[in-house]
Amino acid sequence: MPSARVVAVAPGSPAGSAGILPGDELLSVNGEAVRDVIRYQLQTDEPVVELELRRGGLELDVAVAKGAGEPLGVELASAVFDQVRTCDNHCPFCFIHQLPKGMRPSLSLKDDDYRLSFLYGNFTTLTRFTEADLERVVTERLSPLYVSIHATDPDLRAQLLRNRRGATSLRWLGALLDAGIEVHGQVVVCPGINDGAALDDTLLGVLDRFPALATVGVVPLGVSDHTTEPEMRAHTTAEAAAVLDVVHAWQARFTAVLGRALVYAADEYYLLADRPFPTLDAYDGCPQHENGIGMVRTFEEEVRAALAGRELTPTGTRSGFFAWVDGAPATGYRASRTGPAASTISGEARAPAGITILTGEYGARALDPLLPELDAAAALPVRVEPVPNRFFGGNIGVTGLLTGVDVAKALVTMPHDERCLLPDVVLSEGRFLDGWTFDDLPRPVEVVGTDGASLVAALHGHAPHPDTSR
Repeated sequence: MPSARVVAVAPGSPAGSAGILPGDELLSVNGEAVRDVIRYQLQTDEPVVELELRRGGLELDVAVAKGAGEPLGVELASAVFDQVRTCDNHCPFCFIHQLPKGMRPSLSLKDDDYRLSFLYGNFTTLTRFTEADLERVVTERLSPLYVSIHATDPDLRAQLLRNRRGATSLRWLGALLDAGIEVHGQVVVCPGINDGAALDDTLLGVLDRFPALATVGVVPLGVSDHTTEPEMRAHTTAEAAAVLDVVHAWQARFTAVLGRALVYAADEYYLLADRPFPTLDAYDGCPQHENGIGMVRTFEEEVRAALAGRELTPTGTRSGFFAWVDGAPATGYRASRTGPAASTISGEARAPAGITILTGEYGARALDPLLPELDAAAALPVRVEPVPNRFFGGNIGVTGLLTGVDVAKALVTMPHDERCLLPDVVLSEGRFLDGWTFDDLPRPVEVVGTDGASLVAALHGHAPHPDTSR
């Protein structure tokens, strides 16, 4: 029987009043052996919740009375209680296969689970999707979902996934769309394999077979120094420009036929091709913001709104059921950035002479055009310090993949009388990808939210992030 471990109980909550304790194992809810936090949420919405628990080897029944829809007040150890459905594809561009040896095992888990797509916005290939899964998604309206397409040609898709089921699994995408499920697609482009005419054919396939897709994001592959796939390589400037040409041509075609652009290129492509970004309204609300599409223009708008004193809703984790589900653990992109409070690294008490924003190499290129405005608004001189990603190497330039060891190398070169700001996207529960923590850094840093308003607040000297000056 699947079970879920309780890791925290909110004080004063219905669960706390009923005597539920951290460490309890949840066996069933209202008589149902729930498999995941999705079913848990649906069952615990009721005004009376009957729980079967295991505590210290003993099983006990607990009845919780509460308001209908009121959260139970329990945090669970995992979103999936039975077993995460792991990925059995062997994509040559998969970044998990490009991690250096010695990293913590949790980073090497490859999921291909539609439930995690719904909960957290993870992309699934549907190669392990079943008729029972389809029935559940449609019945429970588990929407939106996120699907990795990569190619609509069956043979090419099977080649890219290195899985013969890749040739047929997009039939599930059609079934989901026919049932009215909102689906966002993704194409990871590998130069010389699924770009050029193949990408053109893929987008033709989208128009022909999957026009009901909400969006399709076209993103470049990341290639670290640790890849073992010789055919995987970074885009040249000309190849990046060619991808943009294909995407822009298809935006015009989709708009003419469907009344919407449908396909969008990752911000990274505009940086690689040295082309200006589209205007913010061209992204149609940035539904694939978390996939690196429309981030730069959104950030610019947030910065300028904050400088002008206008309020905008800060950009954050928006997609997925997790935005409101009670009990789901915040993992991956949605994990708490800073983690539990830690002791502040002691530094010199003298007033700072300037402010340095540490960011990835792509982030620096996005910040540079804003620097005159940021500098004029700040009380101190502001500069941007791009941090090379030597840990992963290759073409990895996004800020979210910076590690503690590379940040530390940059910090030792910083003047001691400067404030150093670090975007929170580099952290998960207070740890960098390489396991480093604040205490491992050679000097104090201030962690700020990745949205533009948080950066402006930090430049003005306001606390940008609770308990994050380390």
